[in-house]
Amino acid sequence: MVHFFFVLIWYENGTCRTITTIILPINTKASKNNLKRLKRDTDKSREREREMKQETTVVIVGAGPAGLATSACLNLDNIPNIVLEREDCFASLWKKRAYDRLKLHLAKQFCQLPHMPFPPNAPTFVPKHGFIQYLDDYVANFNINPLYHRNVSCASFHDNKDGQWVVVATNTLLGTTEEYVAKFLVVATGENSEGYIPQIPGLDSFKGEVIHSSRYDNGMKFAKRDVLVVGSGNSGMEIALDLCNWGARTSLVVRSPVHILNEWMVKLGMELLKYLPLELVDNIVLMLSKIKYGNNLSDYGIQRPGKGPFFLKRATGRSPVIDVGTVSKIRAGELEVFPSIKKVNGDHVQFADGETKSYDAVVFATGYKSTVRKWLKCWSAFGQPCWKVAKFQRVLSQN
Repeated sequence: MVHFFFVLIWYENGTCRTITTIILPINTKASKNNLKRLKRDTDKSREREREMKQETTVVIVGAGPAGLATSACLNLDNIPNIVLEREDCFASLWKKRAYDRLKLHLAKQFCQLPHMPFPPNAPTFVPKHGFIQYLDDYVANFNINPLYHRNVSCASFHDNKDGQWVVVATNTLLGTTEEYVAKFLVVATGENSEGYIPQIPGLDSFKGEVIHSSRYDNGMKFAKRDVLVVGSGNSGMEIALDLCNWGARTSLVVRSPVHILNEWMVKLGMELLKYLPLELVDNIVLMLSKIKYGNNLSDYGIQRPGKGPFFLKRATGRSPVIDVGTVSKIRAGELEVFPSIKKVNGDHVQFADGETKSYDAVVFATGYKSTVRKWLKCWSAFGQPCWKVAKFQRVLSQN
């Protein structure tokens, strides 16, 4: 007589679980094999579930320099941590989205990560390839092992007796959803998470190439072409110089007042801030800037701000421009400066002063925006998002 055995198992269906009933004959050799296979599949399912839900002490979102430094410090104290990175490598901004001639905009002693200074023979302003090598050595030295292809979609704090963070991430390589539970969460995604291009009337009608500075490598392909660079920060100024050096007919949009210093002035100012008041340091550096660049930069379309460079850095986070040759190109007439863009019509760009010029390409060096508010689901006891409370608490601590 053939008997039947009813087995209830949990079946993985995305993030949901449903019960499936399987009917198997048990008095045949085939049924025994089926039962073995069923047990093996169930064990694999349970193992997969354990792999998709991991517990640790600290979850770090982002494997840039800040995330790597955090993990290194925790590793030194034997504190368990997991680093989640959405790209396929650490320091992806430097490895995949930085132009070739980029250098650190601060002296190396102000940019080194904890517990590992730059080599003595490293230049004062470390170039891109040197900084990447430094980060490679740092990761190897402190045994940092980020989990790549993890795109965090939600991080929420469960205010129960354990007080745990639950971080949900998509493994973009496998298409699976993973869950990480931790006592502490470190957001190390930085402010340069997503390139920002402002909305400009008629920009969609432009027939040439439009790129963000994160996609710019060098000016080789733009040689003998008319290129407009939008943005007068360090990236915009340096990309404009690079385009000129490659033979592109380059224009630069400078919308806001900006301080222009050189590497030596910035290094001197950083050292003086250790001993002198900020206002005095600003006055010294501004005096040196005027000696170097004169008082007539406004004749070329560049205005100086009313506040000093280090005051603005502290108050707004905006850095002064470190000139590496752009100003001389502007004075020589090789690089034309325009005010803000009013509108775009086909390949013609009209500026705020009424002048119109045609271009083959536009490079937007207009900065980045953080995406953390899209996935950080955190509300404090004050009824405010946690990032607002954290900012408020920082202000209190500074006072």
